[in-house]
Amino acid sequence: MSSQAGLNGAARSDEALQTPVTFRISPLIRITLLLLYGALTIPLPFLPQPVGVQIPAWGLWGGIGLGAIALVGALTQRVIVDAAGIRVTHAAWVPRWFGQEWQLAWSEVTALKPRSTGQGGIVYYFLNQTGQAYLLPMRVVGFTRLVNIVQTQTGIDTTDVRPLAQPWMYFILLGCTLLLLLVDSWTIATAVSLTP
Repeated sequence: MSSQAGLNGAARSDEALQTPVTFRISPLIRITLLLLYGALTIPLPFLPQPVGVQIPAWGLWGGIGLGAIALVGALTQRVIVDAAGIRVTHAAWVPRWFGQEWQLAWSEVTALKPRSTGQGGIVYYFLNQTGQAYLLPMRVVGFTRLVNIVQTQTGIDTTDVRPLAQPWMYFILLGCTLLLLLVDSWTIATAVSLTP
C-alpha cells in the first residue's frame, strides 16, 4: 500500500490529534497470555525431576518469577499517536533494550507494506524514505481507529488492514487455558499428596 493523495478519509473529531492518543494491548490478550504462562510453568516445581538433575525449588520459582516479569513488561507495549507521528513504547520501568521501541514522523512514512508470517497471518510494516521497516502493533484495543488515524495522517489506504487475530481466537485460547489450569490443580494436588 503506497501513499495515495486524496485519501484523507472521514476523520473523527478527536483524530485531529490535538492531544496524544494511546492504544494499549487488549486486556483479553493480556489476561489470556498471563494465565497460559501460569498454567504452563506453575506445576513445574511440583513435578518429579529427571534422574541426575536436581534444580532447587527456589531456582524454579525464581525463573518462573523472572519470566512473569518479562511477560508483563512485554504486555505493557503501547502505541501513541499525535499530530507529529506514531511511537511504540513500553511502561517506564521496562528497559529500552527489552522491547522494540521506535518513533516515526508522519512525514517520513512512505508506505504500509503487508508481509506474511510463518503461521499464515499477515503483519504490516511502515516504510520510511530509506526503506527501513517498522512493525505496526496489531493486538491493541481500537485497532480500527488506529489504522483510520494512520490513513488520515499519511494518505495511505488502510481499507484492507485487519487485526492479526480476531477476539474469538483468544476466547478459545482462554477456554483451553482454563481447562489446563484445572488439570494443573489436579496435578499439583496429586504431587503434594505423594510427597513423603
